[in-house]
Amino acid sequence: MFGVRIAAYCLMSNHYHLLLQTPSGNLSRVMRHVNGVYTQRYNRRRTIDGQLFRGRYKSILVEEDTYLLELLRYIHRNPVRAGICQAVEDYRWSSHRGYLSAAKKWDWLDKQALLGMFPSNLARQKSNILPLYTKKILPLSLNFLVRKIFPHY
Repeated sequence: MFGVRIAAYCLMSNHYHLLLQTPSGNLSRVMRHVNGVYTQRYNRRRTIDGQLFRGRYKSILVEEDTYLLELLRYIHRNPVRAGICQAVEDYRWSSHRGYLSAAKKWDWLDKQALLGMFPSNLARQKSNILPLYTKKILPLSLNFLVRKIFPHY
């Protein structure tokens, strides 16, 4: 609809994370639509009214490949850090399972850009994706930026 490529997501109880690319430069319009449609459906399903999210969305321009991988890790590990589950693979409401699956239902997820950072034989193996969630990827010089953007990291 908007030409957006979604590379990762995680839906939490009071917020969500999206890693997406907007080649048309229409991020504001996309986010307005996502927040509006999601809120309408959520409220209709529960027969309630009102906003779900406070304030404007926060966006960060990602220009480094290592930072892109770190964001993927951050997004998928969010439920573990919040104490909702013990392991990334236990959480149902994120794109993590899509990265481990070849099922057609995940074709909408633009995981090839991130998986393309690995040699093709490694990217297809589950055992090579899971270590992303157990160790930091960013060099020490970029850790200060992550801590500034995500203070609870």
